[in-house]
Amino acid sequence: MLRIAICDDCPEFLQNAEQLIKRWSEQSKVPVQTVTYDNGDALIAGNSSARMDIIFLDILMPMLNGMDTARELRQTDRAVKIIFLTSSPEFALESYDVRAQGYLLKPVAYEKVKELLDECTNTFELEPENLVLKTSSGYQKLYVHDIECIEAQNKKVVFSLRTGREIEVAESLRFFEDQFAGNNSFFKCHRSYLVYLLNVDHFSSSNIITKSGRNIPIARSCAKAFKEAYFARMFQE
Repeated sequence: MLRIAICDDCPEFLQNAEQLIKRWSEQSKVPVQTVTYDNGDALIAGNSSARMDIIFLDILMPMLNGMDTARELRQTDRAVKIIFLTSSPEFALESYDVRAQGYLLKPVAYEKVKELLDECTNTFELEPENLVLKTSSGYQKLYVHDIECIEAQNKKVVFSLRTGREIEVAESLRFFEDQFAGNNSFFKCHRSYLVYLLNVDHFSSSNIITKSGRNIPIARSCAKAFKEAYFARMFQE
C-alpha cells in the first residue's frame, strides 16, 4: 500500500486532491492511504513518525513554505518522492534542488496527477528490492542485495553490508524476521543473526564467511537446515 501525503493550506484543495488520488487508486488497482496536512511543520512531524512514499506539497504556504519544508524533509528522508503544487511556475527550477519528482500547476487536472502517480509507481516497480530504515540520522533506503547479515545487539539491530559499512536501527531482530518471512534469500542461522544467502562466500558446519570476509556463527541446531536452504537458493539462480 502506498502512503501518500497532501500538504496545502487550502481545505478545498486538500479535499479535491484527495479525491483525485483515490480515483487514480481505484482505476489503477493500487491501494493507497492518504494523509492530509495544512502546514509544513505538521507534515515534517508526520513523516518522521510514519514515513510517506509520495508527498504532494504546496509551495506557497504561510510560515514554513513548501520549498523550505522540502529541504527540511530531505535532511532526514532522501527516498520520499515529492511532487510540488503551485499556482505559479516560477519555482520550477528551484524544485530540482530537492530532487522533486514533479511539478503540478493549479488547478490540478486528473490527467496530470495520473501521469505523475503512474511514473512514481513504475519507478518503485523497476527498482531492486529495497527497504527504508529509520536510523538515528533519519530515513535511509537500503537495497536488499547489499545486506550480508542482520545482527541483534541488545535493543537494536545492526545491518552489515557487503561494502563493510554498518547501519544501526532501533528495532528487534524479530521485526525483520517477519518482514523477510516470505523471502527465501534470508536464513536465521543463529538466534542473533539473519544472513543473506546470496552474499555468502563459503561456510562450514559452524561458521559462515561472507563475500566481504565477515565471520558469522551457525548454531549447531541450524547447521543442516542452513546447508539445505543455501543450496536450494543457489539452484534457483
